[in-house]
Amino acid sequence: MTKSGTLIFVFLVMSTVRSSSASYGGDSDLGSVRVVFQTDHGDIEFGFYPRIAPKTVEHIFKLVRLGCYNTNHFFRVDRGFVAQVADVAGGRSAPMNEEQREEAEKTVVGEFSSVKHVRGILSMGRYSDPNSAQSSFSILLGDAPHLDGQYAIFGKVTKGDDTLRKLEGVPTRREGIFVMPTERITILSTYYYDTQMKTCEEEKSILKRRLQQSAMEVEIQRMKCLP
Repeated sequence: MTKSGTLIFVFLVMSTVRSSSASYGGDSDLGSVRVVFQTDHGDIEFGFYPRIAPKTVEHIFKLVRLGCYNTNHFFRVDRGFVAQVADVAGGRSAPMNEEQREEAEKTVVGEFSSVKHVRGILSMGRYSDPNSAQSSFSILLGDAPHLDGQYAIFGKVTKGDDTLRKLEGVPTRREGIFVMPTERITILSTYYYDTQMKTCEEEKSILKRRLQQSAMEVEIQRMKCLP
């Protein structure tokens, strides 16, 4: 191959890499807010793609702010595919207040994009109606190109891959198309913080303590409601 031919080949390869990576939601697409799910198997932290799926991000973040995911669970763990969070309306073990229920029952328009379904991506669950997503979403445990363009991607995991690997190792059973854990994987509590805050670590520590206390209070409330 001539020198000019080599240069053309390198240019084509680099162009292909750039065009391919441009279709992925990268770190540059992430907003500054981070959400942490504290599960009984460890923490999972994720960020949002506000420019890619603004309505979905706004909805999910409001659910987090209201504490809707506290005492919810992962109803599906399919190794190499997805770990899926249940809809909060039916997945929580604690009762919801009126504001939480009102937000949980809302649906969000399908914000489909060219971002690819690869490990760590957050993708909304929905029914056959493309605009039926509510609060259930999946964390991708592997590449799933058949989901591309069919489900709304709104963020990605930023920390906690070790927790995802623990989830992949839990015993499961199959029910129809779903692979489900044999024991409940609980989201004990959730909190959020802004990575641009100067006192970020201090704020995270305070929020973590508050949410752990909140989770205990919610569980006490749930137990009081039992017959």
